[in-house]
Amino acid sequence: MIRRLLSRLRPAPLPMPAPQPAPAGGVSPRDAGLHDAILDGWFLNDSGELLKGFAISTDDTLLDVGCGEGAATLFAVRQGASVIFTDSEHDKVRDLARQVDAQSDKANLGLVSNSLPLPLADGCASKVVCMEVLEHIDQPEPFMAELVRMGRPGALYLLSVPAPVGEHLQKGIAPASYFQAPNHVQIFSPERFAALVEGAGLVIEHRQATGFFWVMGMIFFWASERAAGRDLSGAVRDHIQAPYPPLMEGWAKTWQDLLAQPNGLAIKQMLDQFMPKSQVIIARKPVDADAASRRTA
Repeated sequence: MIRRLLSRLRPAPLPMPAPQPAPAGGVSPRDAGLHDAILDGWFLNDSGELLKGFAISTDDTLLDVGCGEGAATLFAVRQGASVIFTDSEHDKVRDLARQVDAQSDKANLGLVSNSLPLPLADGCASKVVCMEVLEHIDQPEPFMAELVRMGRPGALYLLSVPAPVGEHLQKGIAPASYFQAPNHVQIFSPERFAALVEGAGLVIEHRQATGFFWVMGMIFFWASERAAGRDLSGAVRDHIQAPYPPLMEGWAKTWQDLLAQPNGLAIKQMLDQFMPKSQVIIARKPVDADAASRRTA
């Protein structure tokens, strides 16, 4: 049975950082976004947690489906884990494989695949990551079943999709192709996202809303593209990379200045609740077949 979800969509408690004044001039949105993510509990090197509650160790084999640039894969490599990473784009898998090989002496595997199905054995991974992928999938239910198949009994899953408020806001300014294949073809309400995860047999352990910074950042990106007169009628990226327009850099500096205020973190957490870029679920595959049915009974 799906629990009431709104009470669970909250950032994990985090310590208040010491105010840090922003440097003069532009600020890289990538750097500001990374700092924002760390405040939300991501990339915790000291504890080996990719996200608070999702620890990775040398005993793990991590499967990263839709690895993209490889942030999760490379974090796992730094924790000493073996990694399996997949993406539909050959260049991304090739480039990430080079980085993994340079940093790891373990048996690792990179695959170019659309993930239905993946040519991997049942239960090949103790940790499974699939972030910002499900919104691209025409039929998310069989895709989730494939993710569950590849997790060992007791495996931990880290899943994320865009939050609906931010997606609907993007519809007002992003080009139409942003919401067409191979980009975003699904919008998940919190209830639908939880139903997808639990319907696949996983037990939800944690939920989190994050990324107001990037909702606004993407709006400023599209506004800059339109102001520059660029043709947005063709295929577009669903993520933003350097070089960043000045409007985005100005927003990054404003956000950094806000976080440096005494109540900056509290304001950030409120805005992340109000208009998150992503909704995140940490879930676990039951150790025995009856665990999921006991959970939903």
